Amino acid sequence: MSSTVKAERKATLDAASWMFNVVTSVGIILVNKALMATYGFSFATTLTGLHFATTTLLTSFLRWLGYIQPSHLPFSELMKFVLFANFSIVGMNVSLMWNSVGFYQIAKLSMIPVSCFLEVVLDHVRYSRDTKLSILLVLLGVAVCTVTDVSVNAKGFIAALVAVWSTSLQQYYVHFLQRKYSLGSFNLLGHTAPAQAASLLVVGPFLDYWLTSKRVDAYNFGTTSVLFIILSCTIAVGTNLSQFICIGRFTAVSFQVLGHMKTILVLILGFIFFGKEGLNLHVVLGMLIAILGMIWYGNASSKPGGKERRSYSLPTAKSPKHDVLLEPSDTDEKV
Repeated sequence: MSSTVKAERKATLDAASWMFNVVTSVGIILVNKALMATYGFSFATTLTGLHFATTTLLTSFLRWLGYIQPSHLPFSELMKFVLFANFSIVGMNVSLMWNSVGFYQIAKLSMIPVSCFLEVVLDHVRYSRDTKLSILLVLLGVAVCTVTDVSVNAKGFIAALVAVWSTSLQQYYVHFLQRKYSLGSFNLLGHTAPAQAASLLVVGPFLDYWLTSKRVDAYNFGTTSVLFIILSCTIAVGTNLSQFICIGRFTAVSFQVLGHMKTILVLILGFIFFGKEGLNLHVVLGMLIAILGMIWYGNASSKPGGKERRSYSLPTAKSPKHDVLLEPSDTDEKV
């Protein structure tokens, strides 16, 4: 296969990966918003546990059919990943409750510089000047269109700090584990989803009661609300898988930067489906700045020297990849 054909194939798979992630992520946000706002199902942590339980069922079924072959992930690595991932989920929920919406958005934006820091320190990644400036432009644009009131308190700041670092570490670890143990996205999900489902379904009802003063077992489950929960769980399988695919193919920083396109789409679709309240020139300007920054980042980071790992190779466990859907095929040091 010529280098041109390989490059075209990679570009096609990259675009398909991003489209898969954008569609499923935006879809689940809109479904969950309807589920919580319209049907009063405000048990976010328990719902996330159901998402991972559904993902566990799918990966187990595919493994039974032979589409996912057995792979190895050390127990210590699995526990670290689950710890980071669950602290991320709990931290984000608590941060949203204890902080103003403006400070919550700032905390989410700070995940990009934290992810950059992790890549620089742990992976010896070097960014060009244009790549750094494009990241700043994305941060500016998203801040302009999402950050409004900003108030800070001690416990809210601590919750945001836990959320930001645990989320950044979880996303870094997705890329790290796939590279080190040669795991495909389905393989990694097959290892992590059962542990996350079990822990979140145990902790979730208690945490949701603490956050909302409502018990999930007292919720009046109707036909429509149950259908929305099933739809949310179904889309979540795609969201979980697409996150692992995208971070595996790219890096946590690229996932965060280009992932803010989802923020823009959610805002636009929210204005379309839930009313135009809050839509003004200020918000539109922020969206345009963010989109320009994303385009600039995509161009700058793909150039030679735009974003590269210094002479450093990660020792990998010799186990074959068996997933065939949109998996990373490059084994060089390009990031």
